[in-house]
Amino acid sequence: MESKRQQKFAGVLQEELAQVFQREGGAFLPNTLVTITRVRVSADLAVAKVYLSFFNTNNTTLSINTVNAHAGEIRYKLGSRIRHQVRVVPELTFFVDDTNEYVERMDHLFDKIAKEPRQPDEEAE
Repeated sequence: MESKRQQKFAGVLQEELAQVFQREGGAFLPNTLVTITRVRVSADLAVAKVYLSFFNTNNTTLSINTVNAHAGEIRYKLGSRIRHQVRVVPELTFFVDDTNEYVERMDHLFDKIAKEPRQPDEEAE
């Protein structure tokens, strides 16, 4: 369970990283919209796990590998934005957030179940 301090710090990171991706993300991911869905921070605030969702891309694996390859550059830009708020800029690790794909898959299954013919109830006989 995260402390209030971790949650507040994660919120700051999420906002600032969103600005970094919005302004400068097009340099390494052209024509791709990157959304930061969640940030998890370690207890000592030294490591941050950032979960990303990609839109307008066919290969999310390639996109996340590209972001991880530029993690140092992204961390530097983040550090220049939050340098007066923190002592140490956390080490960033990026992951794909596949929640949207899971929700779509579950919706499809529920629609499929709803369209199946129902068996008559035994009470109706």
